[in-house]
Amino acid sequence: MIHLPHLVVDLGLILGAAGIITLLFKKLKQPLVLGYILAGLLVGPHFTLFPTISDIENVKVWAEIGVIFLLFSLGLEFSFKKLVKVGGSAGISAVVEVIVMLFLGYVTGQIMGWSTMDSIFLGGILSISSTTIIIRAFEELGVKNQAFARLVFGILVVEDLVAILLLVLLSTLAISQQFAGGEMAWSVGKLSFFLILWFLAGIFLIPTFLKKTKKLMSNETLLIVSLGLCLCMVILATKVGFSPALGAFIMGSILAETTSAEKIEHLTQGVKDLFGAIFFVSVGMLIEPQMLLTYAGPIAILIVVTIVGKTFSTGLGALLSGQSLKQSLQAGMSLAQIGEFSFIIATLGMTLKVTSDFLYPIAVAVSALTTFTTPYMIRYAEPFYNWVEKRLPNRWKRKLVRYSSGTQTIHKENDWRDMLQSYGIHVVVFSVILIAIIVLSSNFLAPFIAKHITNGMTGTVITSVITFAIMAPFLWALSLRPVNKQARGKIWLNKLHRAPLLMLDISRIVFAIFFIGFFLDRFYSTKTAIIVSALIALALLLLNKRLQKLYNQIEERFMLNLNAREIQAAKKAHHNITPWDAHLTTFTVPAESDAVGRTLIEMQLREKFGANVAMIERGNLVIMPPSRDERLFPGDRISVISTDDQLPAIQNFLEVPVASQKVGAPKEDITLEHFKVTDRSPLLGKTIRESGVRETTQGLIVGIERRGHRLLNPESTFIFEEGDHVWIVGSKAKIKQLTRNDVDPGKEKPVTATT
Repeated sequence: MIHLPHLVVDLGLILGAAGIITLLFKKLKQPLVLGYILAGLLVGPHFTLFPTISDIENVKVWAEIGVIFLLFSLGLEFSFKKLVKVGGSAGISAVVEVIVMLFLGYVTGQIMGWSTMDSIFLGGILSISSTTIIIRAFEELGVKNQAFARLVFGILVVEDLVAILLLVLLSTLAISQQFAGGEMAWSVGKLSFFLILWFLAGIFLIPTFLKKTKKLMSNETLLIVSLGLCLCMVILATKVGFSPALGAFIMGSILAETTSAEKIEHLTQGVKDLFGAIFFVSVGMLIEPQMLLTYAGPIAILIVVTIVGKTFSTGLGALLSGQSLKQSLQAGMSLAQIGEFSFIIATLGMTLKVTSDFLYPIAVAVSALTTFTTPYMIRYAEPFYNWVEKRLPNRWKRKLVRYSSGTQTIHKENDWRDMLQSYGIHVVVFSVILIAIIVLSSNFLAPFIAKHITNGMTGTVITSVITFAIMAPFLWALSLRPVNKQARGKIWLNKLHRAPLLMLDISRIVFAIFFIGFFLDRFYSTKTAIIVSALIALALLLLNKRLQKLYNQIEERFMLNLNAREIQAAKKAHHNITPWDAHLTTFTVPAESDAVGRTLIEMQLREKFGANVAMIERGNLVIMPPSRDERLFPGDRISVISTDDQLPAIQNFLEVPVASQKVGAPKEDITLEHFKVTDRSPLLGKTIRESGVRETTQGLIVGIERRGHRLLNPESTFIFEEGDHVWIVGSKAKIKQLTRNDVDPGKEKPVTATT
């Protein structure tokens, strides 16, 4: 008789039970996640009416693979650039939620008479929501493209990062019985370092690799390569001490920036569904009916604490970050459960033998039961908001709308803030790159050369030369590459601010010399390292132009890879307008250009030159594709689809100075002003065009808020009404004269922001 491995029998039981139960749930129009968990309960070791799984450990391994592919799929759908847009709101919401739930978990444990360590670990268990359960529930309910869902995904990513820090903190507490701030700071720094490094290296290498091998990539090959890259990043993340799920998410986010993202997502869908089903079935298998009865009281209490506490804490965090009441409630009710990271935290306590035996089964039970409630919480979030909204006092509603609007209104321009932000990013990014090169050289290149080529001083010199050849363009960029020319130019006009600017420049050079000396000190004496560092710094100055050219090529490839997906989308959107020999060219809009302040439709680039604007880059903001009403500002980088014959005319048009500007004329004090239209305003009842604001103030109305609704770059046909909040950029003296009658005495004052 042929022996059939237990793993095959178990897999057959899992998929058979899951298939039958989910068909039933489909018929009843219930979420499939619940069906998977019920199937796991029925074929688990604690329910003997049906055939039982014999090797649960193997199933757990498959379930871990399911988590990896689910997180990989999430990364494919939500790239780093999309997550950055909700990064502030997601970060605030996640931090508030984790802090509140840590506190509630600890207090609840103490009230129930548990030990201090059980209570601390309970707080950690309750603080992290389930990414996999929410992803599946969003997909089944068809809400993953709604506005609140993007906020939820951002919160989940931040939570996963926080969970890694929690694991370190709880491990330290369990072993030393005291808080180790240094260990926590090291973990945060290590996590930040690797996230930056993986993103930079991934964006530079992987899209280029996929582009070069595109002709060789069949569907089968692309699927294998994608899953291979995912698992390689999982291994790398695990090697440096992070969770496999984080590595899978990072690789998915990197691939999301490639032009093959949609195809990869489609090809991996079946793999994700298969292993995702196994994961949820395994969750159901861990439910022990007897344990549920024994600890029914604590489980019920913790379910209430989880649902109420997470809804309140996440909603509060979202409100504090400036989200509307509706989105805050929807996000809070979506995150009202615990999941896979909670199991990991509970397992840690059990492995270290610092928690009681009952904590893990209770965590599984709470997770399973809150998983059942999750789809209903998401489904009824909007009706619950409608119920709350009807019962809120109007005064509270106005305050909430005003607060939400206030966090997203137009802020004044601050050149020093922009300069310091750019400087900080610049130094951190290149420091990460240089540290990575030094570590790789010391740990891999030097041993390889010593073993396979030559050892001793000759091997050390060869290692140093190769390492500095790789470091050179990044050392040049760190020390000599201009940072935020626009903000720097404005600050330089003030003689009092030139000294701090020069200090920033000098500090960058010092950083570069430090990294050179840091590397040399690992192989040479301190005296030799100092001398060679000075010589290399001199060489960087002498090779300035060559290194600049090399670095620009590296940066150009990185930016092209980063924006490849958007550029491809823009080309598709305009393929019926431009000739087939058209290509993408980038222009920087000069401050004196006649195009500044004009909308794309006013410039008529398509009508005049047959060209189309595919993308506008404004600092860190990428507008892709821009609308016809998008205005151009000084320093904007615009990507234009045109032919070689059209380029000279477009370039000439963009670089023509404003006709009315007189050379040597005194500069106006340009400001951003805010005022409220009152019943005495001369603007009341007029359109923007009829008001003559642009002509009389040499200003531009950039935003209007009416009863909580904000409108950026309003049409010239917009009619002013009493109570409108107006933001205008223009001559300070002339705007002040216009707004003199628009200020309600004792209530409103213009907000000035000198630019």
